[in-house]
Amino acid sequence: VAVAQSEFPQIYPRPGWVEHDPATIWKTQLSTAKRALRLARLSAGDIAAIGITNQRETTLLWDRDTGKPIANAIVWQDRRTADICDLLRREKVDRLIRRKTGLELDAYFSATKIQWLLRHTQGARARARSGRLAFGTVDSWLIWNLTNGQTHITDASNASRTMLFN
Repeated sequence: VAVAQSEFPQIYPRPGWVEHDPATIWKTQLSTAKRALRLARLSAGDIAAIGITNQRETTLLWDRDTGKPIANAIVWQDRRTADICDLLRREKVDRLIRRKTGLELDAYFSATKIQWLLRHTQGARARARSGRLAFGTVDSWLIWNLTNGQTHITDASNASRTMLFN
């Protein structure tokens, strides 16, 4: 048995905003996994399965054709979508969200982060309309990369924190 860990930097572009570079997430996790294998004197072929744990509300969008992220990941602590939540609350949408998802309307969850990225990232809406845009939490992003873009999945525990899962 072996253990390896690595940190990657938080990005704070404005007060209340917290981001991660998706490419750094991938590179850091891949190098950490390789280090753990080396320490355990194992090869990738010796591994039958892996488990992924992650900050479930962190939101990433990437281009399905290129596999490249279209923006930094918006981290769970980020509060930039609080105004969107306030507007939805005034429109009484919070009740529908609670009934459908079991979650309270909050900027903590992924749905309003996706909305913000679609509004503020050049080309995001066009990619979404054409079916080229993928959304995922960190687990989805890692699996996408581990499978060379062949698998876009998550599990119920991650999906339940997006404010999109019934």
